[in-house]
Amino acid sequence: MHKRLLNKINTRIAKIGVVGQGYVGLPLSVELAKQGFNVTGFEVDEFKVSMINKCKSYIGDVDTNDMKEIVSSKKFSATLDFKNFVKMDVIIICVPTPLRKSKDPDVSYIVEAVANIKKTLRKGQLIILESTTYPGATNELVMPMLEETGLNAGEDFFLAFSPERIDPSNKKFGIKDTPKVVGGLCEKCADLAAAVYGSFTKAHKVSSTQTAEMVKLLENTFRAVNIALVNEVALMCNKLNINVWEIIEAAATKPFGFMPFYPGPGIGGHCIPLDPHYLSWKLKTLNFYSRFIELAGEMNSKMPEYVVSTISDALNKKTKALKNSKVLVLGAAYKKDVADIRESPAIDVINILIEKGVKLSYYDPYIPVIKNCGCGRVLLSIKSLSGLNKYDAVVVITDHANIDYERVLKEAKIIVDTRNAFRNVKSDKIVRI
Repeated sequence: MHKRLLNKINTRIAKIGVVGQGYVGLPLSVELAKQGFNVTGFEVDEFKVSMINKCKSYIGDVDTNDMKEIVSSKKFSATLDFKNFVKMDVIIICVPTPLRKSKDPDVSYIVEAVANIKKTLRKGQLIILESTTYPGATNELVMPMLEETGLNAGEDFFLAFSPERIDPSNKKFGIKDTPKVVGGLCEKCADLAAAVYGSFTKAHKVSSTQTAEMVKLLENTFRAVNIALVNEVALMCNKLNINVWEIIEAAATKPFGFMPFYPGPGIGGHCIPLDPHYLSWKLKTLNFYSRFIELAGEMNSKMPEYVVSTISDALNKKTKALKNSKVLVLGAAYKKDVADIRESPAIDVINILIEKGVKLSYYDPYIPVIKNCGCGRVLLSIKSLSGLNKYDAVVVITDHANIDYERVLKEAKIIVDTRNAFRNVKSDKIVRI
């Protein structure tokens, strides 16, 4: 079975199913189809299925022309029918893995996907989990569910984990430019998964699924801790009345032993705010307290409050109270040039400002509406940046490239810049964190 499936993968006749067609699943599906595989995207969202089958991309990193080519050539299609799992040689799970309010992993989407796969699991299939989760989840959660069919993992079917490494809007490192880490339940499992990903990028095999799971958590915990460190340094520099951005820029001239990280209003997205807590949760079950992770989470979570405090101080210097001030927030997405507000610090800043009585507006060309604002309101983005002088303060939370910063600089009364969008600009109206 191993040799047959490996031959199918190497000759591109293997049928591949990708569960979940979001920011991870859709780019993966498109790339595999471009490599010649027959790919089926499995979704519960009728809108996404309809868009794919109409050759339309709903994700910025996926080119609609690529969609047209692979869909029209019958290399890629989407379906709501999970019974089609039985036709697949390879099934890759790319579903969300959020945190509960208690900071415990919510693996319900993984469980649901595996439960559907289990219904039609057959001998010779390869199942790969890409969804970020805690170390041990593939062996402790996915494998037992699949083995309830009476088939044995590593013998009757193959099982592997390969962490997603998608960075939305990153033009330099796309899916083809980023190596994939692969860990298998056994050597044959790892070989098969490496062959799938090796069709479009370099595959780096590790010794186990648990190792591969830990790799992903290390990557994003590393980022979370270093962002927390530089956020704390920003607060220190504020007390010392020196420019943290200038300091980072100067430190980055050192060609060894330093990697620049930058402060901001907080961390957002589907990885960095969540992944370290998966590791922390797992370690707590082993009576190990992860101090760095907890401290980093505490530091990063304080940044929205610090931003609001900075806005208040800037207004006070102009003899203006925060309450009843008109404040415009620029950018609601969690990072520049993406249409994604998951865990965005902008939402926290907006909620705090509203709670403090601010007359708030926001502008984001990628996010026309915020439906799930914690303040209980639906917020609509203003349509343009006309009339900036009517706001008491403009706050840059997300530094989208298509915002007219020259206009902001010219017309705004006060600018609170949390992203150094106005680097190298000297103006009394700019307040940086």
